[in-house]
Amino acid sequence: MNTTAVLKEKLKEIHHVLKENYNNKEHIGVLAGMSGISVFQFYYARFVEDEQIADVGVEVISETIQRMNDGYSFPTFCAGIAGAGWVLELLNEEEFIDINSDDLLSELDSYLFESMNADIKNENFDFLHGAIGYGYYFLKRYQNTKSQPLKERYTTYLLRLIDALKNSAQKDDRGVFWMYELRKKENLRGANLSLSHGMASVINFLSRLYSYEDFQEVTKDLLVGAADFIINCKYPNENQSSLFPSWVYPEMEKYTNSRLAWCYGDLGIGISLWKVGKVLENKEYQELAIDVLKHAAKRRDAEEARINDTGLCHGVFGIVSMFNFMHIETKELIFKETADFWMGEALKMDTYTDGHAGYKQWRGDKEAWQNETNLLEGIAGIGLSMISYLTPSENQWNECLMIS
Repeated sequence: MNTTAVLKEKLKEIHHVLKENYNNKEHIGVLAGMSGISVFQFYYARFVEDEQIADVGVEVISETIQRMNDGYSFPTFCAGIAGAGWVLELLNEEEFIDINSDDLLSELDSYLFESMNADIKNENFDFLHGAIGYGYYFLKRYQNTKSQPLKERYTTYLLRLIDALKNSAQKDDRGVFWMYELRKKENLRGANLSLSHGMASVINFLSRLYSYEDFQEVTKDLLVGAADFIINCKYPNENQSSLFPSWVYPEMEKYTNSRLAWCYGDLGIGISLWKVGKVLENKEYQELAIDVLKHAAKRRDAEEARINDTGLCHGVFGIVSMFNFMHIETKELIFKETADFWMGEALKMDTYTDGHAGYKQWRGDKEAWQNETNLLEGIAGIGLSMISYLTPSENQWNECLMIS
């Protein structure tokens, strides 16, 4: 099988499906909405060097902006305005579009800051749906704004979030942690370690803030304390499938296997510890992160790894993207070989004749397989993962998943 040829054909099909179906999305956010589909179209246009495909990306992002102008108000990073604003910044950075984001986006600031504060009040520090997501958007604005007054505004917003994290943090002999709602029906609370909703996203976010002098002093102790907590949750027996649980709470069993995926488990923890180690110049964190990810690379049984589908969130293409990125970062051949292995598995999973490019996504809430177009779970993200696999330099897009 010529993997490159197969992937190019699938990318062509994904482009056409998304071109015809992007307007079916209810929301506009980067991960679960329309703007994430524009990201695929722009990167694909550059990949095949076709400006007409870029015009499709312009069409999608223009519709996204029009919806905001028409009163769309859902705020979150995953599905809403914060995520769409983040996409506009990315597209501007990549020179896919040319906009004055200070003029276009600054009017959203007060509403998104109010939304962040509402989640802070409820101690909702979720990356996809809560305060960390808004902070991630404000960090992108802080990085890109050309206005000093706006720079100061975003600094204030981000310091507010850091202060809230400090005030909500709890401490024990393992380090610093936050309490999350783990299972609502059971009223179960504990420390969620995941990248999608929990502490891996917190340390990942704080490590990005630490890169800037404005935030170093106020983040360092919190960053180290939270990283140490996660590390102290590592299982002592490295012969088991996963090295970390998905979450921890007092009554849990001594060992619970976490899945191999972007959303939960060792991959998100490993990549986040890698980023912490880099910004702090801490070799121990970096070496541990590589060990964790090498251990994860040994998991090659889809059933054991709890892999059901192909999307970025909890499927095979998310695994490909993470190992592909770590190969770029470290040049460790095991990571490239593992990305190759899972890409091969992904190409065996295109079994649905009525699926987009042969793929469908499993919806646990509906207990059904269905077609999905978005970036987080659907073919827009699958296509972006394919592009990065074929052209490793094209991976800035996956910053929306806290990977790059």
